[in-house]
Amino acid sequence: MSPLLLEVRDVIAGYRPDLPILHGVSLHVGTAEMVTVIGPNGAGKSTLVKAIAGLVPISAGSVAVEGTEVTNLLTHKLATASIAYVPQTANVFTSLTIDENLKLGASTLSKADAGRRIAKAYEDFPALTQYRGQKAKVLSGGQRQMLAVARALLTEPRLLMLDEPSAGLSPLMVSEVFSRLKTLIATGVSILMVEQNVKAALAISDRTYVLAEGRNRIDGDSAKLAGDTEVAAIYLGAGGRKR
Repeated sequence: MSPLLLEVRDVIAGYRPDLPILHGVSLHVGTAEMVTVIGPNGAGKSTLVKAIAGLVPISAGSVAVEGTEVTNLLTHKLATASIAYVPQTANVFTSLTIDENLKLGASTLSKADAGRRIAKAYEDFPALTQYRGQKAKVLSGGQRQMLAVARALLTEPRLLMLDEPSAGLSPLMVSEVFSRLKTLIATGVSILMVEQNVKAALAISDRTYVLAEGRNRIDGDSAKLAGDTEVAAIYLGAGGRKR
């Protein structure tokens, strides 16, 4: 296994202290590894990444990055822990241009670093270049996802977390977005991704966790889980063996 980057242990979390959505969820992400979290609606997938991102309070358990605990770290301080988070919706500023979106993402950097990293963003996501002076509202769903990812990468995080990056995209755009994510792994970035597009997610990720009713149910090598009948059973509501 690659060196451990993120470790989530026995996390209990929810929007209300008396009504937890996650019931002792654990997972880990290695360096330069893509990990996917899947599960039926209401399984707690998005709540999990939001809890790691500091958007949902954790009442028990822990989150650590390279051994340093970051449990309930304020969201705006995530960059100091080398974490970037891209939400499912409202992940770009549609009233701002593509260039302004990127400059906003680089606002904590020095002018020289900001310029260098924004230039690299256009290099890595060339489809954005032709729109750089236009407002983000003109972008397609897939292009907005690329802009959101490009902006998140400006702080050079070691871990990128994405909440359903394929939501609302055409099959062609899903393939393009996922292809871009896969190339990030080669640069040393780790990815934790929540997805409903199970087939596409299993095809590109290294390992997968299956949640059901806010609990870990299955985890393992993505290629092996792709043909696991229990994964299908969970999605169909049949449950499967308990762990």
